[in-house]
Amino acid sequence: MYEKNVADLGLQIPEVAVPVANYAPFVVKDGWIYVSGQLPSVAGKVAYAGKVGQDLNEEQGYQAAQVCALNCLGALKAALGSLDRVERIVKISGFVSSAPDFTGQPKVVNGASDLLAKVFGENGVHARSAVGVAALPLGACCEVELIAKIKA
Repeated sequence: MYEKNVADLGLQIPEVAVPVANYAPFVVKDGWIYVSGQLPSVAGKVAYAGKVGQDLNEEQGYQAAQVCALNCLGALKAALGSLDRVERIVKISGFVSSAPDFTGQPKVVNGASDLLAKVFGENGVHARSAVGVAALPLGACCEVELIAKIKA
């Protein structure tokens, strides 16, 4: 069902990204899955680099956050075998590499939130943080991590 929603949006779930440092892309523990921060990477390369409000505009940041969320879906599918095993997206944290005077981080991270809501419906509505940072790995403009409850 959820994977069909992704396809209906004209999107394809990517393979889980290979970690760029010493960490696991996800951890499954006691009915929960913790997905490590995902960058806006496509085919192994950062597709949106720079600072939002300086190098990229808010709409480009929104699109980048969608790509991050799509990469989170790739990690969920790799871990669980199917998105249908997700009971609920509980929390996401979005980090936005921002120009010093940029304050639109919530609008940027809406890219991830909106995609998750489209895929999972009310089970995709989640608690959230949207934080501005000075820099992110590989020069990415944003990064999104998530926590989800797995169906029993």
